[in-house]
Amino acid sequence: MVGVIWCCFKVRCFACHDVPKVGYAYNDFRSGIPQDYILGLFPCEGPDPRQGVFFLIFCILIFACSNEPKLKSSTITKSKIETPKFNADSAYYFVEKQVSFGPRVISSMAWEKCAIWLEKKFKTYTPNVIVQEAAITTYDGKSHTLKNVIASFSAEKNNRIALFAHWDSRHIADHDSINKDLPILGANDGGSGVGVLLEIARHLNYKSPNIGVDIILFDAEDYGQPENSNFPIMQNSWCLGSQHWSKSPHKANYFARYGILLDMVGGGNATFRHEETSRFFASNILQKVWSKASKLGFGNYFVFENAQQIIDDHYYVNTIIGIPTIDIIEYDPATKNNFNKHWHTHQDNMNNISKETLNAVGQTVLEVIYSE
Repeated sequence: MVGVIWCCFKVRCFACHDVPKVGYAYNDFRSGIPQDYILGLFPCEGPDPRQGVFFLIFCILIFACSNEPKLKSSTITKSKIETPKFNADSAYYFVEKQVSFGPRVISSMAWEKCAIWLEKKFKTYTPNVIVQEAAITTYDGKSHTLKNVIASFSAEKNNRIALFAHWDSRHIADHDSINKDLPILGANDGGSGVGVLLEIARHLNYKSPNIGVDIILFDAEDYGQPENSNFPIMQNSWCLGSQHWSKSPHKANYFARYGILLDMVGGGNATFRHEETSRFFASNILQKVWSKASKLGFGNYFVFENAQQIIDDHYYVNTIIGIPTIDIIEYDPATKNNFNKHWHTHQDNMNNISKETLNAVGQTVLEVIYSE
């Protein structure tokens, strides 16, 4: 860049130092110190032989400056990306597909088949898919190898958020009146969150947001010790997949700005409230998500009321790895346990899944992602 400024100003004649004349000067800022040079004067007494030389230099410099490219001030602005439309039919199919395998209890054949399907499905949307395995022992003394399924989008971006759900289902129907020792299908409790996230993954595949997104499906969330267990009490027997991942994430030094956990997000007429752990660790994220839902017309689902603490996967994500994470989970004040009325029963099947609820949650989360 040539730092030259031309200006027209009045100076006194070199010869008589009397009458103000018009001359030209320039400042050269390349050295960092302005220096004024008088390049052409018309003395008051007779022609000056230097006049032609000065005038020629003047013309050359004027021409050079006229061709100097002008600097344009610019600011980096974040491009606005239109939020895709969530497809509730697609999400419903993803829930139905999981249920078709049967109860996804860790180490079972249905669990194994579903794990293979989840990995293959995610790989149709992104090449960055990891199945994180870890040896665990459950409260009943059994040994298993859990599988957390992780799909990353725009892996090169440092500005990231994480979306969570659990993909296993309860190994017993401890809140049912019959067949308590048999596993449940877990269409809502497990299947619904995964179904919503798979549909979100489908959109991330063809329209990238401004941020990177990691979808993390936890295993062994629902293999917790029941209240009437005859086994010795095991602390932290629930959410084994999220506990492992929070201690040993899939990527060294992994961190996300915040996380959103989806759990039981498919029940008919479900309502979601500000759960206590979410309020304590990520109140600003709660406000962000609930405000988006309200603007989208989903205020009947996302209610601005407080709810009691729940020990869910987000508890360990918050307390171990330290990612501020909220839990979008159904809260029903009319039931004894405040969960969906079919929670941990054999009635948690596809009859318990509402496309309207899936859409409210899915469209809200998409709006959050594409507004970043």
